Amino acid sequence: MAMELQEGFIVAASCIGFISVCKAFINFVRWVWVMFLRPPKNLKDYGSWAIVTGSAQGIGKVLALELASKGLNLVLIDKNHSALEATSNEIHGEFGGKVEIKNMVIDLAKLSGEEIAKAIEEGIKGLDVGVLINNAGIAYPYARFFHEVDLELMENIIKVNLGAATWVTRAVLPGMLKKKKGAIVNIGSSSANLPSFPLYTLYSTTKAYISMFSRCISLEYKQQGIDIQCQTPLFVATRLTKHVKGPSWLMASPEKFSKASVRWIGYEPLCNPYWWHSVQWFILRVASPDVLLNAISYWIGIRIRKRGQMKEAQSKN
Repeated sequence: MAMELQEGFIVAASCIGFISVCKAFINFVRWVWVMFLRPPKNLKDYGSWAIVTGSAQGIGKVLALELASKGLNLVLIDKNHSALEATSNEIHGEFGGKVEIKNMVIDLAKLSGEEIAKAIEEGIKGLDVGVLINNAGIAYPYARFFHEVDLELMENIIKVNLGAATWVTRAVLPGMLKKKKGAIVNIGSSSANLPSFPLYTLYSTTKAYISMFSRCISLEYKQQGIDIQCQTPLFVATRLTKHVKGPSWLMASPEKFSKASVRWIGYEPLCNPYWWHSVQWFILRVASPDVLLNAISYWIGIRIRKRGQMKEAQSKN
């Protein structure tokens, strides 16, 4: 009897182990497929125009270039007129008359939500907008405790990271609903998916809103032919992350991230599109317990805060 129980236990354990290995293998094969082999959607099927907010520099600029390479006309939105003109000229220089561009100088931190929506509605009137990328965002100059965030910066982060994406989406949705197709991408952050992100509290909180906002409206409008997605990258080498000191191999260049970002448009509602970020995230969440992630995040934040304070003090001297 004891021998039979022992044999039964071994068989059951072997079956569970085999199923676990098969599941892991299937997940790996699927990961390889979606990261490297799955064909991107033809974005022109959504419409002939794409809107990119925060498109004068960084990720937004490179996303605009990538969308132009797919044959989409562009509505570029940014507060910096000269940088926006430079981006527009660069795209024209690379693609010539193949791509139409409309520049809209809008300071998303200064206008009210209704003013943003009205400006967008007026600006895109008569355009077949198929893709919207809410990329504009603000972060702290360097890590700091919540009470150290000055009131103007606090208000701007909430207005741009949270409010602007909401109101721009609200302005663009009716046109997509009318033709029953469209794609919306909200650029979030993996910081919103960590157990905590101390010393960047307000930033990560606004990105958590973007994640939930995207998933909710994705379900609301999927049946209307509108694909809505939140992309949650880790560190990308832009001005928002210039204060982060670490190995360069941990970061993605804006070009690499943008290529991956555009390939994922129209698919899963929540994703980490760049393959190396996906590997890093797997290690963070599977191999690191929450208590360790919290300790590491706090330690990194304190170090960045100290360096930022030193640089700030030096610049004042």
